[in-house]
Amino acid sequence: MISAARAAAVVAATVSAALVLTACGGGGSGSADGDAQGKAAPAAGTQDLNPHPAADIKQGGVYKVAIQQWINQYNPNQTDGTQGDAAAITELVEPDLFTFDAKGVPHSNPDFLASAKVVSTDPQVVSYELNPKAKWSDGKPLGVADFEAQWKALSGKDKGYQVATTSGYDQIAKVERGKDDHEVRVTFATPFADWQRLFDPLLPASLNADPDSFNKSWAGTVPVTSNAWKVGQYDKTAKTITLVPDPAWWGEKPKLDKYIFWAMDGTARTDAYLNKEIHETPAVTPEAYKRLKDDKETDFRVGARWDQVTLSLNGGRGPLQDVKVRQAVTLGVDREALVKVAGKDLPFQPKVVNNHFFMPNQEGYQDNAGAFAKRDVARAKKLLDEAGWKDGGAGKPRVKDGKPLTLEYVMPSDANGLAEDQAKLTQQMLGEIGVKTELRKVPGDDYFDRYVHRSNYDLTQFRQVDRVYRSDSYQDYRQPDGDNSFGNYGRVSSPEVDKLMVEASRTTDPRKQIALYNEADAKVWELGHSLPLYQRPQILAVRKGLANTGAPGLGSETSVRIGWLK
Repeated sequence: MISAARAAAVVAATVSAALVLTACGGGGSGSADGDAQGKAAPAAGTQDLNPHPAADIKQGGVYKVAIQQWINQYNPNQTDGTQGDAAAITELVEPDLFTFDAKGVPHSNPDFLASAKVVSTDPQVVSYELNPKAKWSDGKPLGVADFEAQWKALSGKDKGYQVATTSGYDQIAKVERGKDDHEVRVTFATPFADWQRLFDPLLPASLNADPDSFNKSWAGTVPVTSNAWKVGQYDKTAKTITLVPDPAWWGEKPKLDKYIFWAMDGTARTDAYLNKEIHETPAVTPEAYKRLKDDKETDFRVGARWDQVTLSLNGGRGPLQDVKVRQAVTLGVDREALVKVAGKDLPFQPKVVNNHFFMPNQEGYQDNAGAFAKRDVARAKKLLDEAGWKDGGAGKPRVKDGKPLTLEYVMPSDANGLAEDQAKLTQQMLGEIGVKTELRKVPGDDYFDRYVHRSNYDLTQFRQVDRVYRSDSYQDYRQPDGDNSFGNYGRVSSPEVDKLMVEASRTTDPRKQIALYNEADAKVWELGHSLPLYQRPQILAVRKGLANTGAPGLGSETSVRIGWLK
């Protein structure tokens, strides 16, 4: 299934959310046998899509996949639109200016761009030559008005726009018409290394016209599209969103008749797959893998996705406002134990991640955890002593000013068995340092919109995915601006981290950029911002005969070629 790398989506770790993008890769007959237990995770660039030329694919058919919640916001640049399923759907129906190869390198998408390149370095100027055939569903051609409106909405200058990130857009000096209506020129006040990340997806000027349209006009619906697919039906009763080919599409026609997204509880996905109600499902939890591995009509497809399972600490309220308490919680969690639970019976073991910006199999990765790399109960207790939380005795929470040290661990009610096990294990670990952890289950459809995005938790576990562009991570660690936390839901930050990330985004030398992000990462660890747990494996159970989809890793799928073999 498609997933949106450019959206830098956050998805719940407790249930498996929408999958990601493409390129070519190994065949779909890959095995995920248990005898591979203990093998290293796939290298960056690994993907498995069962690739086939269009001539091998039947015309027609349905591809049905599960998503984790009903979509309430389709604007991927709005603070509530960053959930992975919403971003994946938006990518299929809106202009996707760049696609990724297996290594995560962006390339201009000829359906929308004749070319896109830097034509000046001082100042940095990017020229976008648009495909003259590209039009919006309302008949208007793609053009400079769309680029200009998106820049102004995301620049951060008008606080009425509830933006997920301003990174890159806040470095633009001007957007103007080029030599004709089909060329757009973007001039930067300061260089921006990841310029391909901007305007992708490109959204219509009408969405970005004013704060009200930006925040509300795409709530629950996509009014304007421009891609091979359009929304055919929203069925809130059945909880399905059906995409159909757009007859006005100027590019290669889709092979499928329908692409259906079905919102369901995470606990129901494996059953739905085995009952042939959906055509793919993650096989990444021990319980799911055990049930799926003997299904004779299943291919297991394995890739290397940027996919970090994270324990988020909310420094915006309660005891975790104190950095020493956050550091104590960081030291109180045994990540190796959580990884063992996650990797039990899988064909390869996840790795503990000691970096917030890079995956262990990615260039630039280094261990910056320092003194926070391993569980240290004695030091955790000492930090709590220093923070004024007095030892309450064996089995009892610490106390300060007559109040017990209690944290609320929020999780979706449809959490799978792995998430339950990890939450209870975390609860037990923190209890050993005198932190009482109360597990609170909330409705799955509310988990992001009412809890994560509103910083309405003390602890929660989710996944940060598809930070293929390094600057994608800026939103996760930047300083909040008033009520807008961007993607930094735990609201833990510092001016020093902000400065390093901004400097890195303006640095075009990859080695210097990597060094700056690693310097920022060391400071993020000291802040007790969050606890990276492990790189989540990308293991998918896919129906045999389904081609050009599966585990894309860092790459992009070509949705028009997804289909069933003849």
